[in-house]
Order: sequence, then C-alpha cells, then structure tokens
Amino acid sequence: MTHPEKQGWALWFVGLPGSGKSSIAKAVLEALRECGAVVTYLEMDARRKAYFPNPTYSAEERARAYELFLQEAEHVVAQGQGVIMDGTAYQAAMRRQARARIRKFAEVYIRCPLEIAIAREQGRPEGLVMAGLYEKALDRQRTGRDHPGLGQVVGVDVPFEEDPQAECVVDSGAVTVAEARDQVLHFFEQWATT
Repeated sequence: MTHPEKQGWALWFVGLPGSGKSSIAKAVLEALRECGAVVTYLEMDARRKAYFPNPTYSAEERARAYELFLQEAEHVVAQGQGVIMDGTAYQAAMRRQARARIRKFAEVYIRCPLEIAIAREQGRPEGLVMAGLYEKALDRQRTGRDHPGLGQVVGVDVPFEEDPQAECVVDSGAVTVAEARDQVLHFFEQWATT
C-alpha cells in the first residue's frame, strides 16, 4: 500500500456519536500500521479530557477543544507523518478549517441514520463519554429534566452538518466495520498518490 510519508497527511473521521467512526478509524489505523505507515491516532474524546478535565460541552468549549485538536494534528502533519483524527466535528466549518490549514487533508464522513447511532450508543459503557448520551438527551427534550454533565448532544440538540466536500463517505448503517475499513483503504490508496 502506498502512503504519502514524505508529506504529512490527515484523515478526519467524523459523524454522529455511535456512527461507528472510532471502530472504523481504529481498523484503518491498524491496517495502515501493518503496512508500515507511521500514523498517529488522535481521539477527540480522550483529547477533550486532557484539554478540559471536567468538560461542559458548551459551544465555546467545543470550539476551543476543536481548535486545540486541529493544532495537534497540524503539528503531526508538519513532522511529515500521518494522523488519523477521530472526532464528531459536527460543524462543517470545523472540517473546512482543517482542509484550509492542512495541505494533505481528507474528511472521512461516517454517515449513519440517527436510529442506528442511538441503538449502538445504548450499549456503550461509561468511559470517556457519558453512557446513555442519546437516551438522556431525548429524556431532557421530553421532560425538561436535567442530566448533570450532559451538554448539547449532536443529533438531538444540535444537528450534524454534512459537508458536500467530504472526500470519502461511508454508510456505516449498511456495511460491517471490515467493509467500511476496506472502503476507506481503497479511497486512501487513490488519494495518497495524488
């Protein structure tokens, strides 16, 4: 497999929480590393906790977190390495900014119907992100009940903005993780040589 090692690059896996972006991003990361690529993995959920130990998920905090996330990716790319960015990036402007600042950049949009994302997320254990995210957001919408630590939830409280400029789109509701990985690797092989 070819990869543009002399020139750094960034693939940003974006989509709804529960869309499968982390599973797919990690599968692509593993495949690229097996082929000898030097790739850094930046996961927004983990990085956000480093930037803000007690995140509020406010619009201002999200904007700052994504700016710091992008700066980290830029640093990796500037060293001539590849970086896989794994983060929702619900505003198309976030991805456009990355596209403008990183010469070799591609958005990998993991498209997923909200119902499937909700079903997947229900099985997610408590960890870097609050468990039951969608369930709590929908409960808050229905009842007005507060859930401490729950900010605005993408897909419920704020929309995920699709970007027609996305270089690679995978419909994770219709394929397995392995099939999605292969779709992204096929895209990468073509993209890496341009």
